[in-house]
Amino acid sequence: MTYRYRIATVFLIGFFIDCINIFMSAVALPSITADLQISNSTIAWVANAYILGLTLIIPVSTWLAARWGAKAVLTGSMLLFSVSAWMCGQATHFSDLVIWRFIQGLAGGGIIPVGQAMTFNLFQGEQRARISTLIMAVALIAPALSPTLGGMIVVHSSWRWVFHCNVPLSLIAAALAWLWVNDSALTAPKARPDLIGLLLVSAALISVLMGMSLYGAGYSAAVALCCVILAAVIAVLYVAHYRRTSEAIVELRLLGSPRLRISILVYYAIPGIFTGVNLLNIFFLQDALHFSAQATGMFMILYASGAFVAMLLCGKCYNQVGARRLFILGMCLHSVGIAVLFLVEARSDLALLITAYSLMGIGGGLGANTAQTTALMDFTGHDTHKASVIWNINRQMTFSLGTALFLMMFNLLADHVEPSRAYHFTFLIASVAGLLPLLHIGVLNAPKDCHAQQQT
Repeated sequence: MTYRYRIATVFLIGFFIDCINIFMSAVALPSITADLQISNSTIAWVANAYILGLTLIIPVSTWLAARWGAKAVLTGSMLLFSVSAWMCGQATHFSDLVIWRFIQGLAGGGIIPVGQAMTFNLFQGEQRARISTLIMAVALIAPALSPTLGGMIVVHSSWRWVFHCNVPLSLIAAALAWLWVNDSALTAPKARPDLIGLLLVSAALISVLMGMSLYGAGYSAAVALCCVILAAVIAVLYVAHYRRTSEAIVELRLLGSPRLRISILVYYAIPGIFTGVNLLNIFFLQDALHFSAQATGMFMILYASGAFVAMLLCGKCYNQVGARRLFILGMCLHSVGIAVLFLVEARSDLALLITAYSLMGIGGGLGANTAQTTALMDFTGHDTHKASVIWNINRQMTFSLGTALFLMMFNLLADHVEPSRAYHFTFLIASVAGLLPLLHIGVLNAPKDCHAQQQT
């Protein structure tokens, strides 16, 4: 195996591990909730803690690799991931689980940008498209298989093995990174990253998540309002910090790009909302309709299949159709799929569930892939790197905010109607919320302009 394919193998294993950690753990959350005796709103922090760890480390991981060496960062990240995954499975208190999930996110975030940067530097021109196809294949295979595998583990063993089963694969990735990675091609360390800005951004996100989680868990509106006010104050502090810093972690000037703005909104409306809806539906299917964890996880195969079809369609039609039309079609199909969940009343409604996940997969694949293609089109040179940081931080935030928002809505509705109705009304609200970016879709250029931009 050539050196570049060795590096690609290390990166793809790490990327696969990260993907399955987001989706496999979700199907085990009802079991974790029952075992550790916590509320539905609180359990979201199993995912939130992991994503917060990713958000915190991703912007600084390439600097760490330049400073300490890619071999050390990749190997150390996977070893730490192994330890934290094992400790997540050993946790007997919810607070311990959340802490180790945060550490697991820090470890996982260390391998993704470093491995991707090294891989893309080794694959140029037409070869870049080949490795990109492999990356997209992993991104689709992981969410397709991991919920089903996680459900099987929960049914036949324990939710703890959903975390323990990551250890062998992450140890293999650590060993391969140590044996295969060569640091000689690394550049000199760059300027120290904007740690203050990164901490401010993370603190603002945590404050918003805490506000929604506490309000949804029955705390007073005053407590939630204090969290929101704190987040607003932190945001103002970041703006002041941004004006004094030449290399701020989030370059606010770049948000003037209409393509980046609408892509960010669409990512909240599709992957963000889907994350929250899917988590609620997992609880609905297992707690209300008494599906097994294994059966629940299998619906993600439909979602991934639809997303795969959409990815192929998007790649072939983007230049001819344009981002605007693909965004509209993706959001409409995704929202219709969510609305179909409103009609599910019993275990016998399998046709509705199949339709819902298929439509959400096709619509989600169209919207997310179009957003990924469109987001960075307006930038060149150093601005591309800065815009990429904004985009990757935003992607992580959408998952956490979507989960927290719809868990909060469900818990508020459950105080006034029976749980099954609360699930249905939350799905209906989510289907409408997923269409809100249509109000701003007019900022995009005509299809021919998108084509011209992509060719430059």
